[in-house]
Amino acid sequence: MKHTLAVLVVNKPGVLARISGLLSRRMFNIESIAAGYTEEPDVTRITLVVQGDDRVLDQVIKQVSKLVDVIKVCQLIEHEAIDRELALVKVKADPESRSGIVDIVEIFRAKIVDVNRETMVIEMTGDARKIDALCAVLQDHGVVEMVRTGKISLSRGPRAARDADRKFEVVC
Repeated sequence: MKHTLAVLVVNKPGVLARISGLLSRRMFNIESIAAGYTEEPDVTRITLVVQGDDRVLDQVIKQVSKLVDVIKVCQLIEHEAIDRELALVKVKADPESRSGIVDIVEIFRAKIVDVNRETMVIEMTGDARKIDALCAVLQDHGVVEMVRTGKISLSRGPRAARDADRKFEVVC
């Protein structure tokens, strides 16, 4: 089972490397990891997606929360959070197939961000299932190259991960 964690850390060099190193040394599988600035310049939010059962989740949370630069670790529950990924997909696009690709892009509410004689680059933002579906349909046209970000996620409602007064909390 996949679990999504929001990890708030002090914005310092090496923190992301320490977290990923800790998890890899303990043989935990990281499905995706994404880090970025928050509304506070000295805090970075890392979204981790880890694979495993509840025991693995518990160990990941305990191990990560022990690191000095970690402010808080929260598990984000799927139906109580908003998830997004970004994908860029380069597909073969000869003049005969372009209109079909444009139709697909419109159906998925994606964007064409680059066109040349031989290829098109499509930008898609959405949940993982939506991006998977777009990629599956585009396979018929010939995917030349593709890149995806890791999942980023926020809990729904007014509560923010930084609002809780405890350092460690299982669910935000």
